[in-house]
Amino acid sequence: MKASQFLITTLKEAPADAEVVSHRLMTRAGMIRKLGAGIYNYMPMGLRVIRKVERIVREEMNRAGAVELTMPVVQPAEYWQESGRFEKMGPELLRIKDRHDRDFIVQPTSEEVVTDIARQELRSYKQLPKNLYQIQTKFRDERRPRFGLMRGREFIMKDAYSFDRDEASAKGSYQVMAQAYRRIFDRFGLKYRAVAADSGAIGGDLSEEFQVIAATGEDAIVYCPTSDYAANMEKAEAMAPQGPRPAPANPLTRTPTPGKATCADVAQLLGVPLATTVKSLVLATDELDEAGLVKSSKVWLLLLRGDHDMNEVKVGKVPGLDEGWRFATPAEIESHFGCRPGYLGPIGLKQAVELVVDREVAVMADWICGGNEVDVHLTGVNWVRDLPEPTRVADIRNIVEGDASPDGKGVLAIERGIEIGHVFYLGTKYSRSMNASFLDEDGKPKPFEMGCYGIGITRLPAAAIEQNHDERGIVWPDAIAPFTVVVCPIGMDRSPEVKAAAENLYSELLEQGVDVMLDDRGERPGAMFADWELIGVPHRITLGDRGVKAGQAEYQHRRDSAATAVPLAEVAAYVKARLTA
Repeated sequence: MKASQFLITTLKEAPADAEVVSHRLMTRAGMIRKLGAGIYNYMPMGLRVIRKVERIVREEMNRAGAVELTMPVVQPAEYWQESGRFEKMGPELLRIKDRHDRDFIVQPTSEEVVTDIARQELRSYKQLPKNLYQIQTKFRDERRPRFGLMRGREFIMKDAYSFDRDEASAKGSYQVMAQAYRRIFDRFGLKYRAVAADSGAIGGDLSEEFQVIAATGEDAIVYCPTSDYAANMEKAEAMAPQGPRPAPANPLTRTPTPGKATCADVAQLLGVPLATTVKSLVLATDELDEAGLVKSSKVWLLLLRGDHDMNEVKVGKVPGLDEGWRFATPAEIESHFGCRPGYLGPIGLKQAVELVVDREVAVMADWICGGNEVDVHLTGVNWVRDLPEPTRVADIRNIVEGDASPDGKGVLAIERGIEIGHVFYLGTKYSRSMNASFLDEDGKPKPFEMGCYGIGITRLPAAAIEQNHDERGIVWPDAIAPFTVVVCPIGMDRSPEVKAAAENLYSELLEQGVDVMLDDRGERPGAMFADWELIGVPHRITLGDRGVKAGQAEYQHRRDSAATAVPLAEVAAYVKARLTA
């Protein structure tokens, strides 16, 4: 491709709403242009990156035995009503009506439609296993779209769905996809981790996320540097402390704490470690009647160590809280504790509550909590002596650096990551709700065992930029760069020798299958180099009048601090060798 034929639309400044590096650089490099909140035009330079991502994904999915199809962006709501997600998914699911007042949705994913295909087309166990995938536009009506392609509303995703006859073969299909994902992300040339994950709204009980490591990542990745353990923060297990609970050493004491409503303030006032305090979090669950109105409510008290944070996903798996919970209202707190938040605790309640105790708190002794009275805390609190032994103990907190690794092989560390892929084993979640079955070898119908597997096609370039950039712009890995090589002739419009050398080199690289751009715009060297450094093309060849006459060219990788002189006659072979190294 020649630059004069292409659409190069670089900008000196990023828009004011560009909060992260990838958003700023993709906009400045002319890769995306905002059309609306969370909705972007993919400009020619950006689209080339997306198409390269798609090609690698498609090649590895096909290699793994998956079969491509395409499902509609707009889908009848009846399929989503059948699975129960039409009501359950919430406002992120964009619901629309047609001219006949029929309900439709704009797909955020396609479990329902692909399950319908399976129940119509896959009748016998002899047709299994099958894995169907698409690379298609999706839409999620994010409350606050931000960060460019990192959290947009419209995006392109590769979603695949496997169908098997039993759990063992389904988990085999899952492993095939998990390995295919590793090949895909290895080919992208990115630093990533595969981490155990929670399945979220998709459902299922076996799940891994693929996270690109980046300091600006939204997700916290928990891993053990001395073992293979890795999980996201939602999934990472906080182990119970080793050893028995210490015996009480201090009496239960009502201690004035005027104006100190947080654990940190109380610890500072009393001159004790924050880890000796216990925080009280008050939740509620509602029982609804047939009309969907609240029939009754139950109040729950969660106890965590003062220096720990509640993990909402883990809390949502506690029996009794797993059907949905909310934070209690001030009126509910007042009626059960007789006190406003900041001074709450489990001793001296006005009404009974359901108590859930974090593993760490369950083995603490002589701890500090609210006294259910303004400006008062209790010190020297102990289980058994001061309140009953906890019967409902659960892991409900976030991991912190230095916690023991669940595999017993070291301690945990935390780094930031950007989720770019997710694999789930679904089981029969969708096949049972949609009555999707096949005839097994014994002639009896059985529900499909399913898996689903997603890759954020348009999110991945943004994640790659967050990991690979410098003060001059993007630094693309070769595999997904918009162009792999750029030829920059200086004074091409003034020097016939430079023009001829540039055209010959360009043709030679094209013939060798190199994805090369010839910048024939006649720009000044500074402006030309700045454009290509901003765009991030990894390999640059510069030709100047003096060098060409001396039979020399200059090669510079995007990460190099200086150019390397290479004989002009050998530069194509030199670059080709760099590309295959």
